[in-house]
Amino acid sequence: MSVLLLALLSGAVIGVALGALGGGGSVLAVPALIYLLGFTPVAATTASLVIVAVTTAAALPAHARDGHVRWRTGLLFAAAGIGPAMLGGLVAARLPAAVLTAAFALVALVAAVRMLRPRPGSPDAAVRAVRPGRAAAAGAGLGAVTGVLGVGGGFLAVPALVGVLGLRMRAAVGTSLLVITLNSVAALALRAGTADGLDWAVIGPFAGAAVLGAWDGKRLATKVSGQALQRIFALVLLGVAGLMLFGPAV
Repeated sequence: MSVLLLALLSGAVIGVALGALGGGGSVLAVPALIYLLGFTPVAATTASLVIVAVTTAAALPAHARDGHVRWRTGLLFAAAGIGPAMLGGLVAARLPAAVLTAAFALVALVAAVRMLRPRPGSPDAAVRAVRPGRAAAAGAGLGAVTGVLGVGGGFLAVPALVGVLGLRMRAAVGTSLLVITLNSVAALALRAGTADGLDWAVIGPFAGAAVLGAWDGKRLATKVSGQALQRIFALVLLGVAGLMLFGPAV
């Protein structure tokens, strides 16, 4: 299969995940870039940030039009994460490839377990008042993960926005797109030195397919229960974590 076709297929799958779940695209983008498209771990984490930033920025307006973006909460959450994201970007450039790969796999594993574990309460439960301190703490932690591992963090942001800040599921999905976009751009700001050798002939089609997939993912989210989508995605994450922990060295 040609590299271009692999990039298009990977981008479409990742876009659907972002559009339907408000996250998860980057946790699939990094292994796809490494194992399918031949990127090094450092180049893959940088390319992932580019792809995810473009995709989430394109998907955000549709969710905003539907009233599913909580701008104040999202901006506070993201603002707390910008500094850690930029610092994490500096750290990532100095970490060995094996360390980055293992850390990424562990984050994917934790995210999968959290998605498979049943959560108390309804996703449509009443919205609680957002406490600035809690939003800042959760945002800072997410920003650090974004900077080091090159993931937008949506697969962590959505549970935090629902469980910690009390948003409804649809609002959490839309708001997470705002958070992911800002965190990804912040992390990229200090990764300029790792972008020189990126293959833009692959990243461009990958990102374009992801944007189109995100629109389809948003439509899919209205037809399939969020719980079913999360379970499917969690199983994929378990496979990704296993591949990166026990698969061929990169």
